Amino acid sequence: MDKFQDLDIYIEEYGQKLIDFLPSVIGAILMLVLGLWLIKIINGFIKKFFDKKDYDPTLENFIASLLNWGLKIVLFVLVITQLGVESASLVAIIGAAGLAVGLALQGSLANFAGGVLILLIKPFRVGDFISAQGVDGTVKEISIFNTKLTTFGNQLAIIPNGKLSNDNIINYTEEGIRRENLTFGIGYDDNIKQAKDILLNLVSEQETVLKLEDKMPMVAVAELGDSSVNLTVRYWSKNEDFWNLRWVILEEGKARLEAAGITIPFPQRDVHHFNLETLKK
Repeated sequence: MDKFQDLDIYIEEYGQKLIDFLPSVIGAILMLVLGLWLIKIINGFIKKFFDKKDYDPTLENFIASLLNWGLKIVLFVLVITQLGVESASLVAIIGAAGLAVGLALQGSLANFAGGVLILLIKPFRVGDFISAQGVDGTVKEISIFNTKLTTFGNQLAIIPNGKLSNDNIINYTEEGIRRENLTFGIGYDDNIKQAKDILLNLVSEQETVLKLEDKMPMVAVAELGDSSVNLTVRYWSKNEDFWNLRWVILEEGKARLEAAGITIPFPQRDVHHFNLETLKK
């Protein structure tokens, strides 16, 4: 009989505790359901916001996912707190776990932060031709942790976003047009004006060279070198015409200068030999 009396006491004691705890459980369930519903509505607003803006799809997905998980973590903390768990202890545990993960993934987090900056600031886009970290290439893909470039040789270069976001980047595509600066060396005995006219006529004949008011082609003396007078040829062109134009002007420029009898000298140095015995006398 004593065992049955003890069982009745236990049932009564824990049954009362369950009844007292039941409102917290119901409140936590309602909070969870309501919270998930609100998160779904917020995600819908975020999606509509991004649909109206011209952001990178990678950035849109990343921010939407980050906000979604952030809101769910907050909801989890609120639900656990509703069940009677101390919020301060829970936050401390989550913070300690976050710190441990952060220390273990320092390099990855730096690349992650760099990827977010690149996607937000947009120093380049997919399809742009850039120079960065000693690599020249066309941007193939921008992800959260790295950026992929296709080089001239059709090789795939993968650059960590942490380094990429903290170093110099040259974007050759952004402005749409580029200026070239070619150098032709002629001999000191050659006619400078004649050489300048030949090169300027050559550049002006090219249909893809831009002839804008403030971007007219020009030829000028750039330097009096050790073995040549160096002429600089400057002109503007669209990005898609840049390389073909450069190759044509280099080849045709050399041919026309030689046809006019203008020399393109090799680097040379005069060496004078003195007899020491003669100098002593």
